[in-house]
Amino acid sequence: MVAAATGRAGIARPQPAAGGAAARRGAAMLRVLGLLGLLLPGLAALEPLSVGLAIGVASALTGYLSHQRFYCSYVECCPSAGRSLNATALKLQLDTKLFGQHLAKEVVLKAVMGFSNNPSPKKPLMLSLHGWAGTGKNFLSQILAEHVHPAGLRSKFVHLFLATLHFPHHDQVKTYKEQLQNWIRGNVSACPQSVFIFDEMDKMHPGLIDAIKPFLDYYEQVDGVSYRKAIFIFLSNAGGDLINKAALDFWASGKRREEIQLKDLESMLSVGVFNNKNSGLWHSSLIDRSLIDYFVPFLPLEHKHVKMCVRAEMIARGYAVDENIVQAVADEMTFFPKEQKIYSDKGCKTVQAKLDIHEDVMMRNTKAKG
Repeated sequence: MVAAATGRAGIARPQPAAGGAAARRGAAMLRVLGLLGLLLPGLAALEPLSVGLAIGVASALTGYLSHQRFYCSYVECCPSAGRSLNATALKLQLDTKLFGQHLAKEVVLKAVMGFSNNPSPKKPLMLSLHGWAGTGKNFLSQILAEHVHPAGLRSKFVHLFLATLHFPHHDQVKTYKEQLQNWIRGNVSACPQSVFIFDEMDKMHPGLIDAIKPFLDYYEQVDGVSYRKAIFIFLSNAGGDLINKAALDFWASGKRREEIQLKDLESMLSVGVFNNKNSGLWHSSLIDRSLIDYFVPFLPLEHKHVKMCVRAEMIARGYAVDENIVQAVADEMTFFPKEQKIYSDKGCKTVQAKLDIHEDVMMRNTKAKG
């Protein structure tokens, strides 16, 4: 069955099918009223004016505590309708933290901001991110989740599904489909702006993901629930070989990677994953019905991009950047094709682990620089 985690960050958690913030604020009001009920017997012995004043204060306190702005400063609430994302902040974070992915940054920024600024979208936003491991798919999805819900993967409105964890058994696909539909229905009922991230799509059982087709289609409501404000993101290694070959062809023809445009890859990518039995989207009705808004290619990373990842990780750990260590870590990575050694075969995926062995040196260097 679909696993429910016990509060660990990033793992999908069940949410109530309805009620949301209003119900929780109502519970807070009831608690205050209950306290007032305990005090009333004692208040009865006071003058009428004092009793009236006490009741008035309690009433005002109840209203203040139940006010959405006060309540949501302590408890995470679903964003109010009409709230737009901060395009400047999102662009800045993508520019400074996601390396070597000009296409992904451009496409996702335009798609997300257009969706966010649309007061009445016709369907949920559906993005399918493709590329080899370590190229930034997970990282981009986390950045996006944080801009929709500040708590990011820790938010109760952001739900991460891992194919090998949540849907491990092929003989239970029918059960998974039912549970997945119930899960999404309940969470979108609680928060229309829910974000659903499906990782390891290349390991998803064929046909399973088609269970969510009704929620992605052009319906105003499905069983009384509107899904038009939700965001769905697929992460997959499938199609990575096609992307890498296209990038290598551009390099061989003397073109810069920044010249690669979405039109050069998207059609090839959608056809490739549709016909790939290991894609999780094999012969999927989501592709057949054109419900995936964008197939977003993540290009293989070059030496310079790996070095950017190393520098960023050193800064994140609080160390001064040492170019000797940056070069040493880059030299420990493996690149392809075998002869030219242009692209990292693991992207930046192993940068953190390789940087660990230089921890003592980084610590000494940082202390020495004061």
